[in-house]
Amino acid sequence: MSNELGLRESKKQETRQLISDRATRLFIEQGFERTTIAEIATAARVAKKTVTNYFPRKEDLALDHHEAFTQGLARAVAERDPGEEPLTALGRTFRTALLEHSPVVGFTGPAFARMVADSPTLTARLRELHDRREEALAEALAAAAPDATPDPASGPAPAIAPRAAAALIAAADRLLFRRIQELTLAGRADEQIEAVLLPEADHLRALLAAALGDDPAAMGW
Repeated sequence: MSNELGLRESKKQETRQLISDRATRLFIEQGFERTTIAEIATAARVAKKTVTNYFPRKEDLALDHHEAFTQGLARAVAERDPGEEPLTALGRTFRTALLEHSPVVGFTGPAFARMVADSPTLTARLRELHDRREEALAEALAAAAPDATPDPASGPAPAIAPRAAAALIAAADRLLFRRIQELTLAGRADEQIEAVLLPEADHLRALLAAALGDDPAAMGW
């Protein structure tokens, strides 16, 4: 029974990937807005309903890594090494993704980047995903300090601190993502983008460390 379930799940993943690949090719060739679900179904040789079963939103056919993207910062905090500060874990995670040229941080190739930039729908969806990424990070930072208690003498309630920290970190994260996309559209190779972003990312991390303070507890961590 387990083998049968494994094969069934494997088949589902193959079908999902096939639909996503065919959709991406059509989006790049025709533009996102001009491509229909029916055309994607025909290209993937599946029923139109099959496409919508796997991808309820058309945007998710293009931005297929949305779950990994929205949860990426939060996961870096939740899975950090014992005693490691959240900002350190986030910096290490970003550096690894940058060196791997991961699409999660913006390495998508010029054709895909242009397709997203030319689509108002995908641009809006990407902003929404960035917002969800920030919200997930705020929750992870709050969970990292479950024993925080209000102290009237210290100013604003600590409950706002994780959200403030997440807003600053997410703003830097969006900037780096945008920089990678801009350089991609400008014709830079991935290795060139990496060389530009490494010192810029280090500089942003230093700015964040200065803004958030040396004491993690001050930000509710």
